[in-house]
Amino acid sequence: MSANAIRVAGRMPEAERTRDRDLLKRFHAGDRDAFTEIYRVHHKPVFRFASMMTGDGLKAAETTQDVFVWLIHHPGDFDPQRGELGAFLVGVARKLLKRRYTEEKRWVALEESGADPVTLPTVDDHTGDQREEDAVRLRQAIAALPERYRAVVVLCDLQEKTYEQAAMVVECAVGTVRSRLHRARALLARKLVGSGCTA
Repeated sequence: MSANAIRVAGRMPEAERTRDRDLLKRFHAGDRDAFTEIYRVHHKPVFRFASMMTGDGLKAAETTQDVFVWLIHHPGDFDPQRGELGAFLVGVARKLLKRRYTEEKRWVALEESGADPVTLPTVDDHTGDQREEDAVRLRQAIAALPERYRAVVVLCDLQEKTYEQAAMVVECAVGTVRSRLHRARALLARKLVGSGCTA
């Protein structure tokens, strides 16, 4: 069975769990190289999640940096008995994004109050590439979902996390993840049919 299949099945290889536990212990004891290795292993999944949630590479990069700065100051907050370090860090990213979105909403200018807070790149009109246009419409439709639905779509449909892994990130029951995902897919279907997406 491939490593990817093991992850999708919800069972992280024990060697990776042990590696993460050891790296955290070493970092907690002051080993800077251990933190560098934690970052090397986990920054890409955190960035992908933030990027899919925001549709903005700059915000995703800032959020990823904030996650690891947070970890520097809170290395003891991760409990390896409760799950995987990677899922924990994605959960931290989700909380930081929610806080950022709340703060941005609070300070939005009156003339911009009706604007969509998520901006996504658009396809040039001259390309005429239907698949690319559909991909943009899909990203826009996902970005327009309420956060609780967007998070489960990104985790389960785009990052292929199990319901259990997604539940750990969004801090809810597995059944809640299932129901949110069902509702999110229905909302996406309506948005995409209305936009003329052929995907």
